[in-house]
Amino acid sequence: MKIANIETIRLDIPFDDGGKGEGLTPGRWNNLEMLLVRIDTDAGLTGWGECFGYFCADAVEAFLHRSVIPLLKGADATDPAAISLELQRRLALFGRYGISIFALSGIDIALWDLRGKAEGKPLHILLGGAGQDGSVQAYASLVRYGDPDLAAKFTARAYAEGYRHIKLHEINRRDIAACNATRGDAELMVDVNCAWDQAEAIEMAHWLESLGTFWLEEPTFPPEDNGQLSRLKSAVPGLALSGGENLCTAWQFQLLIESGAIRYPQPSVTKLGGISEFLKVMKAAEDAGLGVMPHSPYFGPGYLATLQLCAVLGEGSLFEYLYVRPDAWLFDGMPVPDAGRIAVPDGPGLGFDPDPEVIARYRAA
Repeated sequence: MKIANIETIRLDIPFDDGGKGEGLTPGRWNNLEMLLVRIDTDAGLTGWGECFGYFCADAVEAFLHRSVIPLLKGADATDPAAISLELQRRLALFGRYGISIFALSGIDIALWDLRGKAEGKPLHILLGGAGQDGSVQAYASLVRYGDPDLAAKFTARAYAEGYRHIKLHEINRRDIAACNATRGDAELMVDVNCAWDQAEAIEMAHWLESLGTFWLEEPTFPPEDNGQLSRLKSAVPGLALSGGENLCTAWQFQLLIESGAIRYPQPSVTKLGGISEFLKVMKAAEDAGLGVMPHSPYFGPGYLATLQLCAVLGEGSLFEYLYVRPDAWLFDGMPVPDAGRIAVPDGPGLGFDPDPEVIARYRAA
């Protein structure tokens, strides 16, 4: 099975989160920028992937066409991991992190989709997972509202909808405390996206521990400063730390895991190098006795890939569901949470192909 053609597709799907869409991104965030990768083969099969693209989709797409796609025409598509490694070697001169690895992530996901389709198996079965009862547990990942009333309102709504794990992106006591008062018996996680220095992180971590916080995510900048994370863990050993959404390749995760600083590594399948690199992180985490909690605030093939991987990880892993309302779903029959659980697709590969009508309607110029 050889690669016959590779196409990239940019989509802009508006969404509403009930807030102002400010505080986490360079500009107002109210649009899902998706960069899809479509790989067609000489066997008549098509695989779909997704590159991380929020606020950088144009740059990632340019790198794909200039540096990646020319290396793949006519290549054997049957071994995604081998292709991933070869691409990283041949493109190492241009950096293995950031834009370049986002691009390779989309290629790798599409190749795994193709492999599942070629073998007639959903990805989680192909990778040896049982899928539990056909679903995985999801948590509501709220955006940053920066308003205690709004944040508390959506925390209460998520709890009423059946979520028993809710993640905040608030960064101060006022807003977190308001959410804590409306979470019912749901577990609360807090992701501050590297907002604090070490002194503030230690102070806040003590307080969050007193609230029974399930985990504290990316407390300090830079996210790859494992020494700083280790010092925080030593200062507040009773609070679980998580992180990794901004790390790329299994090499960076290996260093994080070896530091002993975190309890929950959080690889992002569209950012770290795709499924092939994700599987390496899974193995390293398993060897260290840690639980993987994937990062997945997206709604394209990366969403489906994460669902499939959560089924392999088992019941202890939680699926991150970005708590927003997109203008449209990319997939006909999109699996979304119901009472805090989400069905794992059982079709071959990722389980679904994108809806061509949605692509036509939201395709970027």
